[in-house]
Amino acid sequence: MTLTRQAKDRLIEFHDRPLIMGVVNVTPDSFFDGGRYFDTEAAVAHAVRLVEEGADLLDIGAESTRPGADVVNEEEERRRAIPVVAAVAKAVTVPISIDTSKASVARAALDAGAVLVNDVTALRGDPAMVDVVAQSGAGIVLMHMQGTPRKMQQTPHYDDVVVEILEFFEERVHFAMTHGIVRRQIILDPGIGFGKLLEHNLALLAQLRRFARFECPVLVGVSQKGFLGQLLDRPVQERQWGTAAAVAMAVDRGAGMLRVHDVRAMKDVVQVAAAINRQTIISMKAQHA
Repeated sequence: MTLTRQAKDRLIEFHDRPLIMGVVNVTPDSFFDGGRYFDTEAAVAHAVRLVEEGADLLDIGAESTRPGADVVNEEEERRRAIPVVAAVAKAVTVPISIDTSKASVARAALDAGAVLVNDVTALRGDPAMVDVVAQSGAGIVLMHMQGTPRKMQQTPHYDDVVVEILEFFEERVHFAMTHGIVRRQIILDPGIGFGKLLEHNLALLAQLRRFARFECPVLVGVSQKGFLGQLLDRPVQERQWGTAAAVAMAVDRGAGMLRVHDVRAMKDVVQVAAAINRQTIISMKAQHA
């Protein structure tokens, strides 16, 4: 059975492997590629390249959410993001996501060609966001974050990180659906690295299958993140092999979408891991037939 998500007038289909979401950061300070694609022409060229490398979707963001990041005001975020969204929408055919927690930025991006909103606050940051998503029919990524990007890594604490995030999603999905969003619009993201210590990130990845209960695709973003640096003692530009391992394990544990910087390499990882996973399921069914 093919799972689909509604995203405005498009259907995002999940077939026999997780989807690859390529990252386009239009920021001067993102942790991995800050400043590299800050102007519109460079960002569009990068987006086109990611699609050529195999991206199924693109996620365009104009405000860094790295640990310690400062807030970008609404006007500046719009100035950075909207021209890029509009230009990329004309240059590619894959669905475009706007990575924002501000309703006015989301609305402008959806008008410019985006079909999905990736909200790191899970509709908690701007009271108007839920209406923007409900009225437009856009897809929505509800992500878990403890605290705010500026302070989220200072003192994160959980008694049981998986249980607490399951409870968080129960409440957030209910909130979304009572405000006019339907389940087929919703994608969930446990927020690896967002207000979480190493042990929390590892527990979430190890127990990712528990999030299947919501019948929503699970988006996982592990690409080049700090927990990999802690495990490997490597700087951000040297974490591709660690990223590949985490992506493969996420595929095995039921991830529906992977948000990555290195699309070409990670698509290979996803295709191989998904093929092995499918064969494992077929073999288990045959054993129990």
